[in-house]
Amino acid sequence: MDVKVLTEYEQSSLSQRQPLPDRYLGLGQEEMAQRIRAAKAALGDRLLILGHHYQRDEVLVHADVIGDSWKLSRECKARSQAEFIIFCGVHFMAESADILGADHQKVSLPDLAAGCSMADMADIEQLEICWRELEAMGITDVIPVTYINSSAAIKAFVGEHGGTICTSGNARATLEWAWARGRRILFMPDEHLGRNTAWKMGVPLAQMVVWDPEEIGGGHTPEALADVRLLLWKGHCSVHTRFTPAQIANIRKLHPGIRVIVHPEVPLAVVQAADESGSTEHILARVRESAPGSIWAVGTEIHLVNRLANEVAPDKTVITLDQFGCLCSTMFRVSPNHLLWVLDGMLDGVVHNQIVVPEATKHWARVALDRMLTIQ
Repeated sequence: MDVKVLTEYEQSSLSQRQPLPDRYLGLGQEEMAQRIRAAKAALGDRLLILGHHYQRDEVLVHADVIGDSWKLSRECKARSQAEFIIFCGVHFMAESADILGADHQKVSLPDLAAGCSMADMADIEQLEICWRELEAMGITDVIPVTYINSSAAIKAFVGEHGGTICTSGNARATLEWAWARGRRILFMPDEHLGRNTAWKMGVPLAQMVVWDPEEIGGGHTPEALADVRLLLWKGHCSVHTRFTPAQIANIRKLHPGIRVIVHPEVPLAVVQAADESGSTEHILARVRESAPGSIWAVGTEIHLVNRLANEVAPDKTVITLDQFGCLCSTMFRVSPNHLLWVLDGMLDGVVHNQIVVPEATKHWARVALDRMLTIQ
């Protein structure tokens, strides 16, 4: 049975969604689904709807392509024939679609309130200060790398300064790429993905430090950074940091022989306690390809876990590592109501919530994204 996806806090935060015209409120699910299907049919090949794995089911059912950030970024690059792209995800994903898309394409985010708290933890002004402080310390052999969960401005800075972007799927290859070009890496904004990836590569924890943008010099002296190879920006995913080693220990008691697989945005202690870790696409492939009768506990966003559990049942059993379910509440703000509103606008020649990255930012962000797409 699916885990309940909304906690009391998440229920209370739903009012933060972007307001809609009254005629889009109170609509039944079936009516909205029928109208969305009709709008898609009318727009035909002019339209491409992209849906992230963490999106709610009643929205994702209308997506033309479903995937993680890596897969959807590649789709944006490959599908240049579509005039309109609706990105059912969060803001930084829609920005990436605008950066990678063709000039004639218009990208919409159904709800502008769908953001990412992790992406918000890396501010461009803070990054510029960090870079100047590193230079003042005499530390210039640094390659900047940003997780795709970051703003277009951060991506542009990284591209202009010889760095690249990564996803959880190509993080290891990206660190190898960056260390081939510089002695140190500045990794943003998720410290856990950076630490977990480097640790699995055999990099000692003593050669990694957390850079706190709220502290002068990131909280370090030049001497303390002398032997450091990986500077980890102080940031995290509010969903994946809810997982704990205690949850894993408890679930092993309840289900002897269970396999535990987690996303690399979790803390290192959780990766160490789990059997495996990997990107969203890796988790899906690993469970799908496992032997009949396998039992899995999955540590990632609850919509993906519920969907995977239903897909592989009854041959395999999938349960969430967190009994309360871990919901990406900002992505949940994209509703069928918002999707229908955007589609109706397109039929009327109006593009609601168009995401436009300024040209000056777009150039270097595209350089960084193009580098990302070549690293596997």
